[in-house]
Amino acid sequence: SSDGKSLQVPVPGTALRVDLLGRLDHTAEVSLWIGRTEVPWELLDAFVFSRDGKSGPPEADAVARPSKPYISMDRGFGHAGYPAICVSSETAQKFCQWLSAKTGRRFRLPTVRELRSVCPAPACGTPTHRDERCWHAGNAKDSTHPVGSGKPDDRGFFGLWGNAAEWAVADDGTLVLWGGSYLDKPEALDCERVQRQTPDWNASDPQMPPSRWWLADAPFAGLRIVCEPLASERRELPPGVLPTDPEPKRKESTP
Repeated sequence: SSDGKSLQVPVPGTALRVDLLGRLDHTAEVSLWIGRTEVPWELLDAFVFSRDGKSGPPEADAVARPSKPYISMDRGFGHAGYPAICVSSETAQKFCQWLSAKTGRRFRLPTVRELRSVCPAPACGTPTHRDERCWHAGNAKDSTHPVGSGKPDDRGFFGLWGNAAEWAVADDGTLVLWGGSYLDKPEALDCERVQRQTPDWNASDPQMPPSRWWLADAPFAGLRIVCEPLASERRELPPGVLPTDPEPKRKESTP
């Protein structure tokens, strides 16, 4: 269901919903639905641990599923309501494919440019706003926090610059981890920041070869998803809602 500014997409066969906010184009129409928060564990669990069988479309059951994690990938931080972490780019992509098949909507990972287009500068505003809106090394106490905790930014999003960093598609088509996390210092929270995966992110995985689904040493790696609008949803929004122009290409910065 949609009220023109937000969208809730139920996931058939579960009691879960995907909660999204509209990004507007220069005509004040919804150009994209973007996740209000990072993907929480219970939504990813529905993909990892279930088999659709007769309860869902055959396309959903046909999507390759991750192997079950051999350790608790939530690192003991918390599970229900907390952002999924230690997620590989392959798991993030397959999750979007499964969710699309389950719901009949087109879900995918966002591009870096799309995330930057809803990221204010400076990333968390004033120091007061930063501590209210961002979970970072200065206030997170070495742990992720529930999605939707703290205060939302001016657009209504939670956790864009902290808590868990998010898989996104770079301009060259490769996958990178965008934004900051609970491990980053406040001054490192930046809309421009991206990280490219290194072997260190899975160095302690005892499997040979290491799992392509989970990143044992990347507790900062999560995901946020986007959904393409239907034709009926691309309509003018209520007065007072300002459009967002597409973000121009900017030079990639790395830690």
